[in-house]
Order: sequence, then structure tokens, then C-alpha cells
Amino acid sequence: MSEIALWQAMPRGWLTGMALIAYDRSDASAFAATRHLGGDALNPWREAITRHLQPRPGMRLLDLGCGTATWTAAFRRWWPRAEVVSVEPSAAMRERAVTGPVLPGHAADLPVADASLDGVWLSTVIHHVPDLPAAAREIRRVLRPGAPVLIRSAFPGRHDGITLCRFWPETITALERHYPSVATIETAFGLPDAVLEPVTQVSAPSLRDAAASLRREAHTLLQLITDEAYEAGLARLHAAARTATGPQTDTLDLLVLR
Repeated sequence: MSEIALWQAMPRGWLTGMALIAYDRSDASAFAATRHLGGDALNPWREAITRHLQPRPGMRLLDLGCGTATWTAAFRRWWPRAEVVSVEPSAAMRERAVTGPVLPGHAADLPVADASLDGVWLSTVIHHVPDLPAAAREIRRVLRPGAPVLIRSAFPGRHDGITLCRFWPETITALERHYPSVATIETAFGLPDAVLEPVTQVSAPSLRDAAASLRREAHTLLQLITDEAYEAGLARLHAAARTATGPQTDTLDLLVLR
């Protein structure tokens, strides 16, 4: 049975996973407008992912919590002879997908057959998983033996390279409180081999560009702080943007589990 036929056959109520934020139409619109890396900005991630995934013709990769499917589109450009399956729980995000099909589903209930995947990719989504052990069991179900789980994320205690945390220090507390740690994820998955690799990306051509295009709804951490804290941080960002030079960079982590 194909993945599309599989999810069509599932009973009502199976989409029960709740994200940390709703990803309604407003959130999805902001995300689609501002959260895409493009061009050379993707190169550091392509290099890191390729090292750990070792893509090959016929490979099947799951883009889990794919949002508007921009990573799916990148994977298909990079590896045209691979098959990329995209799954996203938010209908508003699926409506804005730049490529398809995107299947409805969530981490603890995947419309994918047992042992049918050569890798699972989760980009800035692990903090939205409400039941991490259940998700880990489900992801392990669909992976072939030895296939990697690749998690791109911010993690507690590893915020020094994140621009949001520089201008909104309150987001550090939100990160510590609401995002799973590397140790928590490793325990949930119970996989013996783990690699944690920081990857630095160019997020915007300049801090001025970043400030001009910022939309609070596109960033989970900014939605988890107070309005007063957000406005104070926004003022700091715009003040710094007036004199900053060079591109705006961020360092996130790639956690690879096998």
C-alpha cells in the first residue's frame, strides 16, 4: 500500500499530536514568508547531512514535520534519484508547501511502512513533539537497521550562536524550559551511537535585513516570551542593526542518532 493510500485508510482522530505552538494560518504564513534558507546558505547543511546520511540512488528519506517542505525541495534538488517522503501535522503549513505531496501525520503516528526508510530528518521540530518516547518508538519502527535520525535544532545550554537569544535573553529560559536536551533525546531513542555537530549558517544578508523581515509568529521562542520582553528585544535588534556589518549568522546543532 502506498503512503497516500495508507493515511487515507486511517481512522478519524489519528492526528492527535499537539505542537508547542498551534501553527495556524497566521503562524504558517509568517513561517513561509521568513524562515527559508536559500542558495549558498544551505551549503553547510548539505555538507553536514551528506557526511552522515551518505545519500545514494534509491534512498528513501522522511522529512518529518516538514512545514512548507523547503527541505524536501532541497533534498530533491541535491539527490534527484532519491525518494523523499514529506509528513506535516499542520494543515495550514501543508497548504503552503512549495512541493508535494505532503502527507498529514505526526511523529508518534507515521503513515509509513515498517523498516522502509534510510533516514529521518527533523528540522527545528523536535521541541513540538509532545510524547518523545512514543515518537522515538515510531521513528525506529519505520527506519531500516542502522539508518540515521538527523535532528536539526537549538538545544538547551547551546544557545551562544543563536541571534534570537542575543537580543531576547528571555528566550534562553524558554529554550531551557520547553526544548528537549540532547541527553533527553538520546535516552528516548535508546540508540547507542550519537554525534552532535554545530553548523553555522547565514540566516540573512545582514542584521538590518533580518530586523526588517522579522515576524514574531515565525519563531517559537519569540512566542514563548511576554509581549513586553518581545518589544524590548525588538528595540535592541533595530538599534544594533543600524551599525552592524556583514551577514547575520546562526549556529544550530545537528544531532545524529543511529
